[in-house]
Amino acid sequence: MKRRGIMAFVFLVGAAGLLAQWGGGGRGRGGGWGESWISEDARTAREVHSHSTGTPNWTNPKGFEKDVFTFARIRRDRNPRSTGGSWSTDAPDSDLNLSYRLQQMTSLRVDPNGRFLRLTDPDLKDYPFIYMVEPGSLYLSPPEIAALRAYLLNGGFLMLDDFWGEREWANAEAVLNEVLPGQSFQELPLSHPIYHCVFEISAKGQVPNVHLGIQSEFDPEHRTWERGDAREVHHRAWLDEHGRIMVIATHNTDNGDGWEREGESDFYFHNFSEKIAYPLGINIIFYALTH
Repeated sequence: MKRRGIMAFVFLVGAAGLLAQWGGGGRGRGGGWGESWISEDARTAREVHSHSTGTPNWTNPKGFEKDVFTFARIRRDRNPRSTGGSWSTDAPDSDLNLSYRLQQMTSLRVDPNGRFLRLTDPDLKDYPFIYMVEPGSLYLSPPEIAALRAYLLNGGFLMLDDFWGEREWANAEAVLNEVLPGQSFQELPLSHPIYHCVFEISAKGQVPNVHLGIQSEFDPEHRTWERGDAREVHHRAWLDEHGRIMVIATHNTDNGDGWEREGESDFYFHNFSEKIAYPLGINIIFYALTH
């Protein structure tokens, strides 16, 4: 698995500096429920129209444009019998905002464009971290199952995010059982190093979609779950025989909205994007690149 020269050293800025740099600024309005609205020809997140007032842009030093981490989102088909959404939910803003924050908050150099690709794309091996959203609707063809199995066994890391309730969990787990038969997910304890490698994370916080999150400020119940069987957040991992995480599944939470919709509400930004979605996303990516 190529690491593309990614730097392993990451530093955490002080709390005062963090708050000063993280002002939710006019970003995020996305979609993707049902079938994807993104053209099959689009290869990068930057090629897709932003739903916000503009995602941040940046450049890397000349000659080092490829010596970067690239956020890679997987294109896939949708199980028509599922309740989950499309592979493109929250794109492109979630991908670009998280990439920007990752570069802003750490010493990693990050690709300002991101990447969309299928599991059967020959370039898959060049990306040590891949992201799938809405895996409650996950469907993979036999060639895709074989490609994902080879990728994971060769050192790759997959993040599954934004799926809710037992029905969507069952669909995602069934597909992963086809990819890695004979293995199973296990709940990660908060003592795991993934929660302590950049940011100190002491709880598995729930990130609601932006509408529910804004409403929760005035809801006496402060509801952040999307359905009755989705109140508890789970971070489950699929480990290899050496204890390496191959897959992490963040269930009953929507980190993608936390990244995408950071600029739509001061309350949502400070309570969900800044406190939960960004620290977890940054920790997961850093852990994936260094383990």
